[in-house]
Amino acid sequence: MKTYVQYLLFLPLWLLALGAMAQKEATNWYFGRRAGISFAQPEPAPLKNGMLFSEEGSAVISDAQGNLLFYSNGMQVWNKNHQVMANGSELKGHESSVQSALILPKPGSSTLFYLFTTDFQGQDHGLQYHVVDMSRNGGLGEVVSKNNLIFAPVTEKLTAVKHRNGRDFWVLTHRWNSTAFYAYLITANGITFTPVESRIGAMHTGDNGAAIGFLKASPAGDKLAVATWAPVNKIELFDFDNATGLVSNVVDLGKFEEAYGVEFSPDGSRLYGGKNGIAGGEARIFQFNLKAGTPDAIIHSGQQVAKSLSRKIGALQLGPDGRIYVARNSSGYLGVIRNPNALGPNCDYKDNGLNLGNQKSELGLPNFPGFYFHNLTPPTGYVVQQR
Repeated sequence: MKTYVQYLLFLPLWLLALGAMAQKEATNWYFGRRAGISFAQPEPAPLKNGMLFSEEGSAVISDAQGNLLFYSNGMQVWNKNHQVMANGSELKGHESSVQSALILPKPGSSTLFYLFTTDFQGQDHGLQYHVVDMSRNGGLGEVVSKNNLIFAPVTEKLTAVKHRNGRDFWVLTHRWNSTAFYAYLITANGITFTPVESRIGAMHTGDNGAAIGFLKASPAGDKLAVATWAPVNKIELFDFDNATGLVSNVVDLGKFEEAYGVEFSPDGSRLYGGKNGIAGGEARIFQFNLKAGTPDAIIHSGQQVAKSLSRKIGALQLGPDGRIYVARNSSGYLGVIRNPNALGPNCDYKDNGLNLGNQKSELGLPNFPGFYFHNLTPPTGYVVQQR
């Protein structure tokens, strides 16, 4: 009887873990100075076959079985054989843009993908879209349409949220010299070029450095977080309506000098944000408890949970193993938040968390939409403290 009861208790967790593992579009990562990671096995392992160089942003897509399809730094596209894809050069993104690229499947298609790119620091190329057809060239793909301007100028912020209907997507960015978020609806009919506009939060203006910093959505798609570099120097939290595309209810989480990366825990209960201090040298990670209650309680829940030996840290990115990976500038290691659902120091940050196998990271990690990591379970063996 005891064995049978234990089996029943274990079964729901096993099913949940199986469901989380079944979505493998984020299995392969390429970033930095030809660095990479494979999540094909239970423990992540470095990849040394990538051709990508990027000071900051990149994007990668694999199929539902975890097989690499293609990747980009916003300026070039490489196929699964690590060759420049047909017509995959001279894209008008920029590898020095924080979120230089984002890849989404076209709703209703098994072979077409949108590649969105951003220019750096609010420059003229703005937000562009490109179309990749994976049915071309024997499955190696071809960029069949490129450098299509959606809007300029925008900041370096670029993410996506799954629509409440479970089929379509919202692509989100932030207008430069403005308080406006733009949410573009992506359906089987294509891109709706008139965005849903939400004017809320800090003005992204002044020194072009204020265009720097991440925009991230929670895995459930109900929250947004924004980090804004100097001279704005802040992290903000918002509500997002994934049915209407509207952004609302700003919570200013305070001043963070040279704020750059932000990320949500897999269960959406915690928000992490990184800062570097003016000109670097104070690389720190802070955690906010989104279950604390009122906006004021969330603000006051903020606490430092990690510091890095690197002068600068960049992207914070959820992985398919439920951990958060931290880009350490010019380092052969990534930092790792090993138990991000846990409160405070129990999140278990390791600065030399993952050896990149003689390759080096810069400030960026691949830009994945949060919905790929919805309902991930914590890694086996870690105890999560909920409050």
